[in-house]
Amino acid sequence: MYTADGSRYDRADYRAAGASGLKLPALSLGLWHNFGDTTPFDVQTGLVTHAFDRGITHFDLANNYGPPYGAAETNFGRILHDTLRSYRDELIITSKAGYDMWPGPYGDGGSRKYMMASIDQSLTRLGLDYVDVFYSHRRDTSTPLEETMSALADIVHTGKALYVGVSNYNAADTRRAAALLESHGVPLVLHQARYSLLDRHIEHDTPPLLDVLEEVGSGCVVFSPLAQGLLTDRYLDGVPEGSRAEHSRYFSRDDITAERIDAVRALREIAHARGQSIAQLALAWVLRDERVTSAIIGASRTEQIDDNLAALDRRMFTPEESAAIDTILQRLDAEKARG
Repeated sequence: MYTADGSRYDRADYRAAGASGLKLPALSLGLWHNFGDTTPFDVQTGLVTHAFDRGITHFDLANNYGPPYGAAETNFGRILHDTLRSYRDELIITSKAGYDMWPGPYGDGGSRKYMMASIDQSLTRLGLDYVDVFYSHRRDTSTPLEETMSALADIVHTGKALYVGVSNYNAADTRRAAALLESHGVPLVLHQARYSLLDRHIEHDTPPLLDVLEEVGSGCVVFSPLAQGLLTDRYLDGVPEGSRAEHSRYFSRDDITAERIDAVRALREIAHARGQSIAQLALAWVLRDERVTSAIIGASRTEQIDDNLAALDRRMFTPEESAAIDTILQRLDAEKARG
């Protein structure tokens, strides 16, 4: 029988989700990869319990995480039932709906029909009465935003989620979503956005998403802080056989440009001077902004969780380090602009 490590909270770091009372660990475990039916169940259980033993209380899912779709929720539900049931009130379990899940016109998007069916299906797979946070996974422009936000508000009012958020929304739609939810008496607690050293759009969009989140009192949970593994040593000497760049529809060889590799090499030099890996520097960098509530990491081995958590030991950057990083990123931006 599993018993959680009694020291799991001794060194853990938690941040407020915007203006709410909810707190998340600085690093969260995402179940996008490695929690479908292609990964042995005992490996999945080991990853989840190890993360929890290290103070990671937030586990991030979506209805279509797998493979196949739904498998990550089903498998995590088994872990909850078999291993973590007595710790449920120490966990933040989040899920989302917005991308394709089942055939036909009602298995995708942001309609009330899809959102209400999705939360019920997710709860069934997870074996739970409620999730802690439920997100609209993307802005569906074919559905009025009023309809999607009304559905999210009703999910809170019926007790199926404690909080709600949005993901992959631009700044203008995020501001509107927050106002619509507020009209229903429900705050927009979190926005989940892509963010890394190689993708800084949430800083530079007009208006910057991070500024809008601060304005509406929402926290930011960032995904892909390691740019799908590009901000590691993995791709510095080419594309390894069987790597994500060979089979993912979200990351390909085309993303691994010479300019990006040069930037990663330069960033690695700064990381090594700080006593960090490039991945640890990348995580520390996204967390330097207090508006970032948490960064989602993935893992296939427990050692990866430990390595990523070590980034929290050194998160501050000297003015010289910040300036050097900015120079590298500005050069990369200039090269990209030149085409």
